[in-house]
Amino acid sequence: MALLLSLLTALVVFSCGPAPSLGCDLPQNHTVASEKTVDLLDQMQRCPTFFCLDDRKDFRFPQEMVDGSQLQKAQAIAFLHEMLQQIFDLFRTMDSFAAWNTTLLNQLLNGLPEQQEDLETCFMQAMEEGKSALPIEGPALAVKEYFEGIRFYLKEKEYSDCAWEFVRVEIRRSFSSSTALQERLRRKDGDMSSS
Repeated sequence: MALLLSLLTALVVFSCGPAPSLGCDLPQNHTVASEKTVDLLDQMQRCPTFFCLDDRKDFRFPQEMVDGSQLQKAQAIAFLHEMLQQIFDLFRTMDSFAAWNTTLLNQLLNGLPEQQEDLETCFMQAMEEGKSALPIEGPALAVKEYFEGIRFYLKEKEYSDCAWEFVRVEIRRSFSSSTALQERLRRKDGDMSSS
């Protein structure tokens, strides 16, 4: 179950750009669901960020995982999956329900499992293709550490509105950053099919 939920996290992050290509066919509704997730995060804004500038924090998103070319396909999918899982876990807490519009939050949480299931298929295919694949634990651990920092920040700020707003912005930004990883995977799949 933990792997399944981790793959969900990765799917949301992975699918925030052009139609994804992981060497497997994701359903068209997957792209629509991912876009809806991003839209929901945008709609969840409760206060202008400029009111909260004193609460700014660099959460140290593991950008090297997104930018680097050292990840194999299964590792990249595991990274994205863990990202989705951590986002799901973060937003399903009681503190989160106290902070956000419940309707929007429920829509966000209800959309993630379907996207995760789509990504699982790709993950299984990537694992079968990459018999000598590197361990997937490293990228997933980087995501877990990133979210531990976010949770610590929220606790330190006593789950204030400004703290949640910066976390929402950070999660939205990490989705955008992760589209680079998606593009790299798409190009890698294109290179492999043309050889």
